[in-house]
Amino acid sequence: MRSMFRACSAFAVVAVTALGSYAHADALKIGYSDWPGWSTLDVAKEKGFFKEAGVDVELVWMEYLPSMDAFSAGKVDAVTMTNGDAMVTGSNGKKGKCIVLTDYSDGNDMVVGKPGIESFKDLKGKKVGLELNLVENLLFLKGLEANGMTEADVTLTNVPTNDTPQALASGGVDVIAAWYPVAGQALKQVAGSKPLFTSAQAPGLIYDGIYVSPESLAAHHDEWMKVVQVYFKTVAYIKDPATHDEAVKIMAAHVQADPAAYDKNLKGTHLLDLEDNLSAYKKGDGLDSIYGSSKVANEFNVKHGVYKESQDVDSYLTPAFVKMAKGGMTGAVEKGKDAVEKGVDKGVDKMKDMMGK
Repeated sequence: MRSMFRACSAFAVVAVTALGSYAHADALKIGYSDWPGWSTLDVAKEKGFFKEAGVDVELVWMEYLPSMDAFSAGKVDAVTMTNGDAMVTGSNGKKGKCIVLTDYSDGNDMVVGKPGIESFKDLKGKKVGLELNLVENLLFLKGLEANGMTEADVTLTNVPTNDTPQALASGGVDVIAAWYPVAGQALKQVAGSKPLFTSAQAPGLIYDGIYVSPESLAAHHDEWMKVVQVYFKTVAYIKDPATHDEAVKIMAAHVQADPAAYDKNLKGTHLLDLEDNLSAYKKGDGLDSIYGSSKVANEFNVKHGVYKESQDVDSYLTPAFVKMAKGGMTGAVEKGKDAVEKGVDKGVDKMKDMMGK
């Protein structure tokens, strides 16, 4: 799972690692954690896809928060994060650039009610346990909105996500909000409990991606392009009926889960292939666009004091890599590399203009 929690209101501000230090790295280091959309990287490694593509990648398995801390400290070149959390790390001094969207949550984040609560509207006057100001808080607010309710209709109580099953079982709260596999644990522990609202009812509210440091992106542009291509190859391998079961076994093995159970829960994470990425990277205000989704997350973060200054959503997204992946635009890669080396932000913008947003 995305371990302790998905976002943090404060990260240590560290000095940005010099560009030259990345140029001599032995491998691209990617910090990732337990979430179906990111366990896909285990498949790429196990099947030798990175090696076949000619890119040296070191996958660094960590709990979710420590992975973001490692990215902020320059200990890894890239990290897997939600689009909302990427802006948290950026607001605290370490901005990442999303080179590929790995997935969006499609049911694996949920609001779970105790026995007797049959619908979201039954929550009026009830006590809700969730980790305040984090992504499940955002999901719960979406549920309120969808049912014509407001925060004033419930009592929100801060409960660490990993503790929510126990809080529901003890009767301390009437409803919880959590993500896979914590939500599943709550459903098992509390007989008669049921999902009242899930991320499947707000697809695109929570996007996940691989965010690369500007320094590494400038020094290893071609290699990161290969990583994007490998990711799409891996998603195709997972979705192919002929290789799906093998892929799931690889993903489940890392977290010591039963493959059948893992496969069932995998359906709650919508893996994004190349065409999905191209669609999501189209600018729009809706949740079907990473721009619209990130705008919602940014507004939530500011409103709830996760950070004070509104973030420039566009500055965290680099659709050029996904566009270059379509058709293997080798020539564009070389031109893009030259532009990026002159300055990451300006270089990526030039690539966007060159290829058209």
